Amino acid sequence: MKKITLLCAALFALPFTVQAADNIIDTAGSTDQLNTCITALNIAGKAAMLTENGPYTVFAPTDEAFTKLPKGMLADLLNPENKEKLANILTYHIMQGAITTKELTTMKAPTVNGAILDIKVTNGEVMVNDAHVTKADVKASNGVIHVIDKVLLPPTR
Repeated sequence: MKKITLLCAALFALPFTVQAADNIIDTAGSTDQLNTCITALNIAGKAAMLTENGPYTVFAPTDEAFTKLPKGMLADLLNPENKEKLANILTYHIMQGAITTKELTTMKAPTVNGAILDIKVTNGEVMVNDAHVTKADVKASNGVIHVIDKVLLPPTR
């Protein structure tokens, strides 16, 4: 009994902290495949939004997805004078609410920028417009990230 008491006392003496999951930006930053997306969000002034309460669902294009844009488009979008255009594109990747793939169905879904995404779910595979979800349900403290293989371009108004 004395050994158990000593063991319990030793365990309770250890520092014990429970940390909440990181926000969407920190979670995305912990991968090595969403650096361009995070950079673009910062330049567009939208990264701060994804560190707030949310919840949000983000369809985050990989670094490779950004390389598939037409030649020169990314460099042009990252120029300060195109901040509003970049923000419009990036907010087209964000929905209100934390929606996991179990909750996603084939549907038309509104985005933060006001345009609609065409989500198709077939045999567990999720398509967002013409992008494939390559990694789903990456949980963050203020939402969920679904990694996609293409940058989504909103419809022209």
